[in-house]
Amino acid sequence: MEQELFIQIRHTARDLAQKDGTDGRMSSDHHGLRKDVERFTDLLIDAMFLRFANHRVSRESLLMQAVETLERILGTIPDSPEAEKIAKALLESLPEVRRQLQTDLTAAYEGDPAAKSIDEVILCYPAFTAISTYRLAHVLYREGVPFLPRMMTEYAHRLTGIDIHPGATIGDSFFIDHGTGVVIGETTTIGCCVKLYQHVTLGAKSFAVGEDGTLVKGIKRHPDIGDRVVIYSGATILGGQTRIGSDCIIGGGVWLTHSVPAGKMVLARAVVADTPLTKDIITDPVLGSSML
Repeated sequence: MEQELFIQIRHTARDLAQKDGTDGRMSSDHHGLRKDVERFTDLLIDAMFLRFANHRVSRESLLMQAVETLERILGTIPDSPEAEKIAKALLESLPEVRRQLQTDLTAAYEGDPAAKSIDEVILCYPAFTAISTYRLAHVLYREGVPFLPRMMTEYAHRLTGIDIHPGATIGDSFFIDHGTGVVIGETTTIGCCVKLYQHVTLGAKSFAVGEDGTLVKGIKRHPDIGDRVVIYSGATILGGQTRIGSDCIIGGGVWLTHSVPAGKMVLARAVVADTPLTKDIITDPVLGSSML
């Protein structure tokens, strides 16, 4: 059934492209490319949540339009893989993406007392927009599509203030509460049932430099977060060797560049020092002996 649907969508998209004379390609106009990427992203998300689509059309129609737009985009980006191969991989991944997003929706609804319904999460939570876009872009990232996955997540970044690199690996039931200012780097891994608050950074501690003085690409630079971890607002966790064990709580304002064993709490301890004019407050990460 899925293979038949793919063939139908593929042929219809090709016919539409031939009718408008583009043959699936467009000019190198960057403004046009950005608009196509935004349209492609919106079409896919509408197809995932059909009842909220801008127009009352079938899922097949939305996917046909998405495939047509994808072909135009890939025809513009140099060194892109074959459009038919990418479209097939994307369409076949959609059931798994929908399953993951259902777990994300449940995590948001059950994890936020302000959420009154699943529909409210879909329509009103910027984090869910960012996560939905990330999960779709991640499929294309895995397939080796250049530029497009980054452009999709940057579109979500502009809309929401949440910056998730499409190369990050994120497990089921992921929730970002509020979300503004969250940054998740390319080589980050996040387990299941993880909750972040606003202004959390999962970033790189430093950058390796080659003999020629240029940055080394493609190495592990960002932290690993275990299952059922909660990271409160303003926390910064850096480094490719940094591991936050499962069931940890990371308090607000904490700066971490070292690993934390499973089941621990990390708080920012306030140290008050007298000065002639005022009092300086210095924060220092402290490992708690157990979880609250």
